[in-house]
Amino acid sequence: MVISLINAGKRFNKEWIFRKCDYTFQSGISYAITGSNGSGKSTLLQTIAGAINPSEGNIEMRIDDKSPLIDNSLFYQQLSIAAPYLEVVEEMTAKEFLDFHSSFKPFLSGINTSEILNIVGLKTAADKQIRYYSSGMKQRVKLAQAIFSDTPILLLDEPCTNLDAVGYALYHQLINDYCSQKLVIVCSNDPEEFNFCKERINISDYK
Repeated sequence: MVISLINAGKRFNKEWIFRKCDYTFQSGISYAITGSNGSGKSTLLQTIAGAINPSEGNIEMRIDDKSPLIDNSLFYQQLSIAAPYLEVVEEMTAKEFLDFHSSFKPFLSGINTSEILNIVGLKTAADKQIRYYSSGMKQRVKLAQAIFSDTPILLLDEPCTNLDAVGYALYHQLINDYCSQKLVIVCSNDPEEFNFCKERINISDYK
């Protein structure tokens, strides 16, 4: 996958969140978008995802350098995302939620919901409603649905929110084991969340 930002910018009212952003993201490489709190990291990530339209410039997505452009309205088919502002269905159990998610965005070949819950340490709570989960357990569910989705692009916004030291270790193990061929973009100002990323982008360079 190739994502290209071409003179991309986004503003709300008269305030530019980022501007004149030219950058290319490619599969097999991990990227970190860094910057202070409130600097616009999440806005840039959502623009890359096609959830927010840029105010200027373009966001282009292709399977490879020679393939046709993918329509912006279809970006979602190529990516999965985990973010603090995206909620899970708390009335469902973790098993029900992951089964529901996989019905429209299948998981990686050869792995099922029960195996995923075991890998992320939620096997014993698989049949408990998510509303009774701790914040850290909910974050594990969010990471599971994103990382195990069979999509070439993985977008992560503050992926270790509410995780303890064991959760951080799990996060890095999941990235190492299942994401080596994906295009991974991590939004964070915590180095522990993006220390594996090969490329770094500071959003303050595009103000």
